[in-house]
Amino acid sequence: MRLSGKIALVTGGRGGIGRAICDRFMREGATVYAADLSEGGSLAAPGGASRFVQLDVADEDTVKGVMQQVSDEAGHLDILVNAAGIEIEKTIEDTTLEEWNRSFAVNVTGTFLTSKHALPLMRTAAGQGQSASLINFGSYDGFIADPGLAAYCATKGAVHALTRAMACDHGPEGIRVNAICPGYIDTPMLQSFFEGDGSGGGGKTIDQLQQAVRDVHPMRTYGTPDDIANLVTWLASDEARYASGQLWVLDGGLSAQVQQMKL
Repeated sequence: MRLSGKIALVTGGRGGIGRAICDRFMREGATVYAADLSEGGSLAAPGGASRFVQLDVADEDTVKGVMQQVSDEAGHLDILVNAAGIEIEKTIEDTTLEEWNRSFAVNVTGTFLTSKHALPLMRTAAGQGQSASLINFGSYDGFIADPGLAAYCATKGAVHALTRAMACDHGPEGIRVNAICPGYIDTPMLQSFFEGDGSGGGGKTIDQLQQAVRDVHPMRTYGTPDDIANLVTWLASDEARYASGQLWVLDGGLSAQVQQMKL
């Protein structure tokens, strides 16, 4: 098993992608803390066998409390996955300041806070000869933009830059830092996008929008949470010991095209 004996914490661990990562990590032998606002999470379903800890990534006191719990129970942290995130489907003209600030609070400040307070625990793991891996979640929307997702695109661009900076700062300490940049993945967030104004659906049915998304991809499909969990697992493992400071795009070839269909 790739992660045997490792301690991992996954924010957004009860969401679509986060839940898949937690399940995969456990199958690979890790002890997993699934951190989220509620145990049901975005899927409103039982959380599985991982250890649930309640966490608001935008609240520093809560973040400190969770890291203290991990320290008390495990003594170190080998893997941190910052998968918590929100999406607002608006242009900047329609986005309120409160919505803008909330997007950055969760997607950017949340990544900053959990990483900041996890680093001492990860430094301990690296000092014990373990491979410490910190994995952020950017997006292909941090490189190119979907219509009606201005704040989301801005936050993901910030996460990309933060990832590179952290890799430079903490690589000498034995901590690898990378970012996963998904495209369209079949999650509750994607279904919300299909149902909302951000898709630019123009009266199309949900089925028509879903098929249009599949058709615009070179692979003629969008991804699953398990596709993301596969790459995250490799980056978390010792097999990726030389991988750091990179933005790993996983989008079925979508961003390789010269022009995308507007959905």
